[in-house]
This record gives sequence, C-alpha cells and structure tokens, in this order.
Amino acid sequence: MELKVYNINGSETGRTITLDDSIFAITPNDHAIYLDCKQYLADQRQGTHKSKERSEIAHSTRKLKRQKGTGGARSGDIKSPVFVGGGRIFGPKPRDYRFKLNVKVKRLARRSALSYKVADNAMTVVENFSFDAPKTKAMIDVLNKLNVNDKKSLFVLENQNNFISLSARNLKNVKVVNVNQLNTYDIVDATNIVISEGSISEIARVLATK
Repeated sequence: MELKVYNINGSETGRTITLDDSIFAITPNDHAIYLDCKQYLADQRQGTHKSKERSEIAHSTRKLKRQKGTGGARSGDIKSPVFVGGGRIFGPKPRDYRFKLNVKVKRLARRSALSYKVADNAMTVVENFSFDAPKTKAMIDVLNKLNVNDKKSLFVLENQNNFISLSARNLKNVKVVNVNQLNTYDIVDATNIVISEGSISEIARVLATK
C-alpha cells in the first residue's frame, strides 16, 4: 500500500511511501485493541482511594446501652457501621490496578489500530519537519494547511522534538509523541494521525512480527 507524502504546507511533494502491509493493512483484532486500551487506562489509575473501617475510627469503645431489656436491637460501640459517623463496611483500600499483557498482544493491538486508521483514510504522511522555536501559532498554521485543525490529531515523530511538542502543548486536540511513545489508546482516541515520513520505517521495525 502506498500513501502520498505531503509537506507542512499541505502540498503534495510528488513522492509516495510504501507501507508494510503486515503493519498497516492487517485484519484488525478488536479484542487485542480492547485489552491494550484497558491496560493503558488501568496504568493511569492512582489506586489511592481509602475509607476507614470501624477499627480505624477515632471514637469511644464504650457500649452504648445494655444488651437486653431495651426493646430495641442490641448495639456495641458508636463506631459500628450502622451509626452515622461509624466505619464503612468493606470500603475501598489502596490497590495497584496494573496487569500484565504479553508484548505480542500489544504489538498486535497497535498494528490493528494503525490498520483501522489507514483503512479509514485517517492517516497523513508528512515530510520530516521542525521548528526554529516553540510557537503555538506555527503549529496552528500546520494544522490548518493539513486540514486537520478541527480534528483530534496525533502527531507521530521519528525522534523527540521539544520545539514541536512545546508548540502543541497548549492545543486541546493535538498530541505529539515519538515512535517509542506510540500506544494503542492514543491511536484509537485520535480522529486523524499525522505521521512523519522518517517514522514509518521505525514503526515497522518496532512492530514487526517476531
């Protein structure tokens, strides 16, 4: 499969780039995408939620009333969960939500997500570019010329570029990553992917079937 290569002015360069069908044109595996996105979101959770149980409440342990003869239900101390201000029954405790996912499944998920974008014509290949200084206005100009200014866009670069990253930092619908930071969730979450020409071969190397 071949895609046209554009420059940051939105014009065709007259060149095309060949995409590896084993990376960008496979039959997508939806379950692999689900698992990888689930793991990514689980990794974002702090897991610091906590509520106090009755043994942790700072109240008196005095028995509130005698056991029998009151005509009501028996009761212990005021820390009981049935009273206002008492401990909570089976409340949340700090935990780690992370779970293991095989590397081959993660690679399959990323290949599947990229294949979906190519099939939907939601991937634009541009020449390698850089900015002389971080300027949000310059990034907005690139988005307008590539006709992706009204879309949630993911820029994939071959290497980390601080000027481009800083230029996009204040833009709500733009995210910039390099090849090593590329993950399934960001691919699925983006409406359009703008990928630099130099990163194509690097993605093929990272996601190659092994």
